[in-house]
Amino acid sequence: MKRTATATVLAALLLAAGCSNGNGNSSGGSSDTPGVTDTEILVGTHQPLTGPAAAGYSSIAPATKAYFDYVNANGGVHGRKINYKIMDDGYNPANTQTVVRQLVLQDKVFAILNGLGTPTHTGVLDFLKTNRVPDLFVASGSRSWNQPDKYPGTFGFNPDYTVEGKILASYVKQTYPGKKVCFLGQDDDFGRDSLAGIEKILGPVTAKQNYVTSSPNVGPQMGALKAAACDVVMLATIPGFTALSIGTAAKIGFKPQFVVSNVGSDPTTVSKTLGAAAPLLEGVVAANYLPLATDDANPWIQLYKKVNSQYNGNAEFDNNVVYGMSVGYLFVQALQGAGKDLTRDKLTEAVQKGGFTGPGLVPVRYSAQDHSGYAGEQLTKLTGGKAVYFGTPFQTDDGDGAVTAYSGAASTPPQNGIPAAQ
Repeated sequence: MKRTATATVLAALLLAAGCSNGNGNSSGGSSDTPGVTDTEILVGTHQPLTGPAAAGYSSIAPATKAYFDYVNANGGVHGRKINYKIMDDGYNPANTQTVVRQLVLQDKVFAILNGLGTPTHTGVLDFLKTNRVPDLFVASGSRSWNQPDKYPGTFGFNPDYTVEGKILASYVKQTYPGKKVCFLGQDDDFGRDSLAGIEKILGPVTAKQNYVTSSPNVGPQMGALKAAACDVVMLATIPGFTALSIGTAAKIGFKPQFVVSNVGSDPTTVSKTLGAAAPLLEGVVAANYLPLATDDANPWIQLYKKVNSQYNGNAEFDNNVVYGMSVGYLFVQALQGAGKDLTRDKLTEAVQKGGFTGPGLVPVRYSAQDHSGYAGEQLTKLTGGKAVYFGTPFQTDDGDGAVTAYSGAASTPPQNGIPAAQ
């Protein structure tokens, strides 16, 4: 009797499991995929809403969410609305591990989108791989995201820092021949990858310094660069440390030409941090790969300003907002490409298939062999308090390939601002 009863209970459990529409791990269809129901897709991210990288960066995820809210109001993607859960990690790697574990194990998100930061996201790569969570469009240019054999579910978004370093260094080499070029960078892959690209073009720099985000003081570093008589200082810095570096240099009477990574050069963010010293930014050279927030004639900026007004509380409109909405647009394209029967594998396959259009000045180059993001950048100069593009966009690789001009035409958004299914 005991065996018969047990067998009956087991049979009932198996039958119930077979009929379940829950979030199990079977490979049937989207009803079995964590974070996906017939009406919703739950996606998570870790962002520095507080801490040393909050300046500027804290506005990225709300802008992405605003774009999703716009899409949701217009029917969503294949009838599903995107629910974007934003978790604050304070740009602290230990916090990142805690919040990402919560998102995956407790909240059961479908994917992690645009997790921000090189030191922070590096610590969750293996966890996301183990749990087979798509890890899309990381908000950093570290080359770590482009390891398709090791991390098949991870994809970058920003041009990688070595690509950027090569492009910026090519400008410096052409414009400042024979001048002493020096470097200050973050003490992680951000700084190291940037310097690697710079030295591929220029050879060893005259002097190099680094900083850690936990110590808001670059006095010794800038003093050392001044003592080295640097004519050009290239910065691989987040916005707060860009402002700190330029402000500190001015205080000690050090006036090099500053050339700054795109991730630390948003004029609105850096100007606000510098306050009355904002005019020090005049003439700073940087780079970007998306439409500039001040280009009101650009159809992407017109779309994003509309979304910002309707769904983002009319937040201050800067390049970080442009970035966040561009991430959202790309993610919606990926969801469209994955199809109505949504699974994690189908999403990854859709990204690898590539063929995306969008606001970028250069294309993204996703494939089965390449999980890096945008392929290059165009140079900007701070003029009259605004970044202005000059020259043409450039592309290169993170190896020994040449830096070459890109002549492709920019795309325009669809009439309703929402990508159609591929």
